[in-house]
Amino acid sequence: MVSSVPTAIAVTSSDLVLPPLDRQTPPAVVQPQDTLEGSLVGMHALIEQHGYVIALYSPTAQQSAARRLHTVRSVLESDRIALLGIDLPPLGLALLCQQLRQLSACDFSPGVLASSARLLAHYIYSGALLGSVAKLDRVPVSLKSHAKSWVPGAQFAVLAHPKPQLVRIGEGDLAGPEFGTRLLVASGQPPSDWVTSTLAPAWQVQGVANVPLPAESARWWGTGKLVEFAAGLYDVSVLYQLVSSVRRESCHWCGLEFIGDRCGFCAAPLPDIPPTATTAAAATATATAVRALPRGTT
Repeated sequence: MVSSVPTAIAVTSSDLVLPPLDRQTPPAVVQPQDTLEGSLVGMHALIEQHGYVIALYSPTAQQSAARRLHTVRSVLESDRIALLGIDLPPLGLALLCQQLRQLSACDFSPGVLASSARLLAHYIYSGALLGSVAKLDRVPVSLKSHAKSWVPGAQFAVLAHPKPQLVRIGEGDLAGPEFGTRLLVASGQPPSDWVTSTLAPAWQVQGVANVPLPAESARWWGTGKLVEFAAGLYDVSVLYQLVSSVRRESCHWCGLEFIGDRCGFCAAPLPDIPPTATTAAAATATATAVRALPRGTT
């Protein structure tokens, strides 16, 4: 189950690299670098050392980083770099990076590991406690909520993923996961204990960890008055079971293994099968795996 040379996992900023859960979890790297030359040298070294690189980025919040990553791949003319634009809030993206790092130490091929990112992201619950929603454009905000955000002391609980939801504190609850998760909490200003004292018990999380707030979070959420949170699967055996439960395919273009409806490296779709049918089949298999893991168990 252990890989001798793990696939390298990269993110666009060092504050998206969470502490490892155990000594077996490989570190993540930062790509791109500050300069194109540095990015090219660094990426080439990663390919030489690890064989393959999976780079995560936000397609909406990190467009300049995405352009440089694509430039690096084009200049190197490499088919061993997977560029995955995953539309998650910053802390959710950091959690996904941590999960891929855990799985990179297992015996999954680079193609399966890259294509598993979309599957794992589906089970990440990512949101924030906000002091204002006046500049929030990531989640639909009603005119009523906009008006309430001007009331002194108003706070809003927002879920951006997997299904957008916004409630004012004291007027509703956020829909949480129906499986065991670990909750990450990153506090900005002013600090608040609502996430740990109210949300964590309501979601029946199996653990809470405080982490630094990513620098991108204030811009992503439209305010610096926030506490960001993300809940997801954390036990490597559960993650392994989830990914292993999905049928593997062979990419007709680059030849790598993958799961789901497209290759994680070259993005070639599964031929002759409608994507909706493939996604539905994968969702059925993975939902069965996760349902077998009730809250309180690993």
